[in-house]
Amino acid sequence: MRNPDSLTSKTNEDTPQGLAFAITAYVFWGFLPLYMKALSHIPAAEVVAHRVVWSVPIATLVLVAMRRTQDLKAALLSPRTLLMGAVTATLISVNWGIYVWAIASGHALDAALGYYINPLFSILLGALLLGERMSKRQLIAVGLAVGAVFVLALDTGSIPWVALGLTLSWGFYALAKKSLPIGPNQGFLLEVLLLLVPALAYIAYLTSTGQGNFLTGAPVDTWLLLGCGAVTAVPLLIYANGAKLLRLSTIGILQYIAPTMIFFVAVFVFGEEFGRARMIAFPMIWAALILYSSSTLQQMRRSRPAKGS
Repeated sequence: MRNPDSLTSKTNEDTPQGLAFAITAYVFWGFLPLYMKALSHIPAAEVVAHRVVWSVPIATLVLVAMRRTQDLKAALLSPRTLLMGAVTATLISVNWGIYVWAIASGHALDAALGYYINPLFSILLGALLLGERMSKRQLIAVGLAVGAVFVLALDTGSIPWVALGLTLSWGFYALAKKSLPIGPNQGFLLEVLLLLVPALAYIAYLTSTGQGNFLTGAPVDTWLLLGCGAVTAVPLLIYANGAKLLRLSTIGILQYIAPTMIFFVAVFVFGEEFGRARMIAFPMIWAALILYSSSTLQQMRRSRPAKGS
């Protein structure tokens, strides 16, 4: 869902263009479960492979249009950048796989929960691994998130692995992405290029064994798999460029659009059960996010005078 390597705005002011880009991307992500549900009869691994393959031409065209291909060439010649790119590519593929499976198997509410928890996990990672200080409100917010996961675990008798899997994979992806010395557009293309060979090999295997759905199944399946590139690459690239034109605090608030839309789609379109445990856990998460957002906004207001002095 959001692209963490682009969370630093080039300006300290919101722009109409930045807002339009970011909101458009989040709305795309909010409706994405509807698209993925149409592919629910196709194995998640095959869907992820096609997300990779058909993202490559779109991301390449964007980079050519921006005349930024030299940055990618330099990255491909750097062993360190390639290694970090392999790490982020692996994490994003795992995230995509869990997400596609979750939507197809009736766990869209768990996907929404995972993306709600993600910013709280990110600040926890920052505190544990980067030595960043957490405010009291942020500590309480993280505690509420842990409590919500505990409530769900008690109710089901097992860990909500879909939500935690999405949170962990995206959180560590965001952390690793900071080490990539290239921009968001170049970084995304590098990731899908690194995944391209295994994706093509897997699709070829499926085709040769008669298990594939591309060109061999219903025509609508072929078109939906082709469209995986657009629904994957377009919102990521739109967001990556829009975030440069927004303040971090604005992005922090807007990021809840997508999981909120996923939540409503899961309950009112897919008809997923919103049982007692979720009635307790989700309000705990929402309260945590209010605390987190208010703390972030307060910290940014305090930092502005110091920057101007």
